[in-house]
Amino acid sequence: MKILLLEDNERLNKTIVKRLEAKGYVVDSFLDGNEACEAVDNGYTCFVLDINVPSIDGIEILKRIREFNLDTPVIIISSTVELDVIRSSYNYGCNDYLKKPFFIDELEIKIEKLCHFDKEEVEISPKCKFRFKDSVLEVEGKSEHLSRKERLLLNLLLSHRGKVVSFDTIQAIVWEGNFASIDSIRSLVRRLRKKIPIDCIETAVDVGYQFRDKSYCHDL
Repeated sequence: MKILLLEDNERLNKTIVKRLEAKGYVVDSFLDGNEACEAVDNGYTCFVLDINVPSIDGIEILKRIREFNLDTPVIIISSTVELDVIRSSYNYGCNDYLKKPFFIDELEIKIEKLCHFDKEEVEISPKCKFRFKDSVLEVEGKSEHLSRKERLLLNLLLSHRGKVVSFDTIQAIVWEGNFASIDSIRSLVRRLRKKIPIDCIETAVDVGYQFRDKSYCHDL
C-alpha cells in the first residue's frame, strides 16, 4: 500500500514514516504543500494531510484530490479544534480527522480501518486467499505469480470489496497517475480473472469493476 504523508514538522514526519514503513507500507513524505500537491496523482492508496503547512494547506490539497479521486481515503491531521475547520475538512471529503498530539497507533488504526486492512489476509474462496501485507495471491497453498499492476488492482478491488471501483480510480492507483486506456484496464482485468479460481470480479458497464462478496462468487 502506498501512502502520501504531508506533515511539516520534520520530527513528526520522520516518526510517522518510520512506523508506517515498519508495517510494510510505502510512504512518500512531504514537508511542503506545493510539493505534495504535485505528487497527488502518483497512485496512492491513502492520503494523510496536515492542514497548516507551507505553500498550500492540507484542505486545498484535499479539494484537489477530490476533483479526480472520490474513493481514496484522506485523513486530516491538525492541531486546531476549530469547528469551522473540522466542518470544512468533512465537507470537502476527508474520511477522518485526527487532532494533534496523537499516538501513532491511532493513525495506524485509522489507516487500516479506512483501507480495510484490519486483516492481514482475506479469503477469496476456500482454495484461494490474498495477503495484503506482501500482496501475494495463494491458490491451493501455492503462490500465484502476479505482475505489479495485477497486484495493485487486486489489492484495490479487495480493499473496496462490494463497491464499484471506477476506471478513473483504477488508472490513478494501478497506473500510478499515468494515462491508461479503457482497453488497457479491461486487458489487465482479463489477465487477473484467469489467475483467480472463482468468478468474482464483476463489470459495472461503462463505470468500472467491483469484487463481489464471496457468497456471490462461483468456482470456475
